[in-house]
Amino acid sequence: IEAGADYGQQDEGHGQNITIDLSSPNIAKPFSVGHLRSTVIGDALSNIFRKMGYNTIKINHLGDWGKQFGLLMVAYKKWGSKEAVEANPIDELLKLYVRINAEIENDPELDEEGRKWFKKLEDGDPEATELWQWFRDESLVEFKRLYDALGVSFDSYNGEAFYNDKMDEVVDILTEKGLLQESQGAQVVNLEKYGIEHPALIKKSDGATLYITRDLAAALYRKRTYDFAKAIYVVGNEQSAHFKQLKAVLKEMGYDWSDDMTHVAFGLVTKNGKKLSTRKGNVILLEPTIAEAVNRAQAQIEAKNPNLPNKEAVAHAVGVGAIKFYDLKTDRMNGYDFDLDAMVSFEGETGPYVQYAHARIQSILRKADFTPSADATYSLNDVESWEIIKLLQDFSRVVKRAAENYDPSLIAKYAINLAQAFNKYYAHTRILDESPERESRLALSYSTAVVLKEALRLLGVDAPEKM
Repeated sequence: IEAGADYGQQDEGHGQNITIDLSSPNIAKPFSVGHLRSTVIGDALSNIFRKMGYNTIKINHLGDWGKQFGLLMVAYKKWGSKEAVEANPIDELLKLYVRINAEIENDPELDEEGRKWFKKLEDGDPEATELWQWFRDESLVEFKRLYDALGVSFDSYNGEAFYNDKMDEVVDILTEKGLLQESQGAQVVNLEKYGIEHPALIKKSDGATLYITRDLAAALYRKRTYDFAKAIYVVGNEQSAHFKQLKAVLKEMGYDWSDDMTHVAFGLVTKNGKKLSTRKGNVILLEPTIAEAVNRAQAQIEAKNPNLPNKEAVAHAVGVGAIKFYDLKTDRMNGYDFDLDAMVSFEGETGPYVQYAHARIQSILRKADFTPSADATYSLNDVESWEIIKLLQDFSRVVKRAAENYDPSLIAKYAINLAQAFNKYYAHTRILDESPERESRLALSYSTAVVLKEALRLLGVDAPEKM
């Protein structure tokens, strides 16, 4: 009662910086449910580490460079129109991207053309640069609208292109330290002493730099700019070999702070058990999914509480919260199958279930016109209330464990347990009845609501006062 929303706050971080690399969608491709995990896990970790006393810097390392831009330029010049792209940027660019990938099957020449256009872009050709900038700007407008709907913000949108002029330094340092070896015309760093059998490929035989060169430049830039105590990369499990290489190369370069870098991996989202793929057009788009979740929440509100004030805002909080919570309650190394019915349900281990428990308590407190006091003496002697008190007492430890394991699911599961414990208490105890324990029961309800709301906030989920 005394601490309010600061309950569970810890000072382990002493204000040190943590960089979190999260979301990182590819420009000119639609934002799909596949990008959701990195976005919501990274955002929740940012909240959790702030609760632990760190300062977090959220970096959206956009996929805004690479041969796919050359392919898009070819497709746009062959089949695209400026009006169509401006009217509906990402859908239109996706159509062009899927089309050229399909056409390459029969006409490999197109692939070569794409390569040439990307080379023009790398060489600073004005037309290629202008097209690239336009694709990037139009995509970002779309992305930001989605991030607003999700309630997620970033401190930096420096993507892959930002590091174009920062990679030479990396190659120079590797050369100076004698770490580069030639292998079939390419430049590589041998990492066998780290138990990594494949060497890190730094430069291709045609002199082009690679993904890892860029990530080395990004790591150096982030260390210099933010002097991080930890650098977290929230990226799918399939990239784990890449991050092992990245850390090992930095270690070889003499940067011991590479030990402070952590790859927070996660499992895949599937649909009916199948992997999602943009190139094949098998993808669940996030925007219509959010709209559908909000509609379903609105339908439930209309059925159960049609006179609810600000229904739209509550439906948004419930619909978006349902999608985020369902993702975050899954152990991050496990994947899950995307199922909107299960997500937006008010029954079972869902976001709406926890939100509803919080709203129910607010309703009880309004009826009682209860104002808690930090000086009062409260006492209870029933089993159900003891279960809640033990859980409330455990909150700080759960937050700490979630930070240590980089795993927000510990907080989501905790929130479900607390909501269930309260609902059991509510079923057995007449909280509002006149009794010597009335004030204490209300104080317990109030404290439960404080912690439920804070647990949801850490997961990036709102807790409406009324539902």
